[in-house]
Amino acid sequence: MPHRLLNPQTFAAIKDLRLIAKAVVDGFMLGQNQSIRRGAGIEFAQYRSYQPGDDLRQLDWKMFARSDRYYIRESEVDSSVAVRFVVDASGSMAHQDGTLTKLDYARFLVAALAYLATQQGDAVGLFVLQENQLVQLAPQQTSQHLQRFFHQLEHVKPLGPFPAPDRLAPVFAKKRQKEITVLLTDMYEQTSEISETLRKLGAREKDTLLFHLMGQNELEFSYQGQLSFQDLETGQTVQVNAETHREAYLQNLQTWLRNLETDTRKKQIHYERFHLHEPLDKALRAFLQSRARQ
Repeated sequence: MPHRLLNPQTFAAIKDLRLIAKAVVDGFMLGQNQSIRRGAGIEFAQYRSYQPGDDLRQLDWKMFARSDRYYIRESEVDSSVAVRFVVDASGSMAHQDGTLTKLDYARFLVAALAYLATQQGDAVGLFVLQENQLVQLAPQQTSQHLQRFFHQLEHVKPLGPFPAPDRLAPVFAKKRQKEITVLLTDMYEQTSEISETLRKLGAREKDTLLFHLMGQNELEFSYQGQLSFQDLETGQTVQVNAETHREAYLQNLQTWLRNLETDTRKKQIHYERFHLHEPLDKALRAFLQSRARQ
């Protein structure tokens, strides 16, 4: 597995999301030793022998050339899926670990997954969630749409608190027949606004994935000495002695993470946690597994 091509730190200085997405997907598929299924929007369910009176427009001439017999394409199945990416762009996503912020990591993940989805013939859509605005691109399959998709991703900046669920009506709107929704967030909430959003997404769509992003410094609390922490959404600060509070923090964190994962899975939502130094192949694999269920 060429992990250098999947390591998010590799892309920190690169601004071209399409280039990043292609490098990640190509590296992943090379490691998997398989090719991407292209243009898979329509598949034939089955063939049958021609009968007098059948619509000649349904004759499959390629099958005739191979077998010297007439076959009718009896039915077609639309196998394309709409993949909706819902990105938390609230202030806490500015949390940095090494050279990356949580939003940077989300950007790379979404760009790679969107590129992979379009290579499979799927439509991709984007929702970017902030307190005072909701960026939305309805799912489409065209290359021009993918460029708009990348452009929107490139220009997102983390700001303010997560919006209240009652402001997210387009995110919960009536869905297409086949759809996957991927929510990328750090689950940092003032009350329960992200949990409620997740609940509504899970109720709307059986194939919902939660990609929970955390800094490795959050998971390990790798700080030293007397520190001042600032809430990136409210501006509130708190003074902390790292050595004094580390054990209690880590215990509380593990309890919270276990409860979050358990509650999410009870809602039939697929849960994956990522830290900001983690290679991107885990996200691609989780997405492909969800896609295979469609």
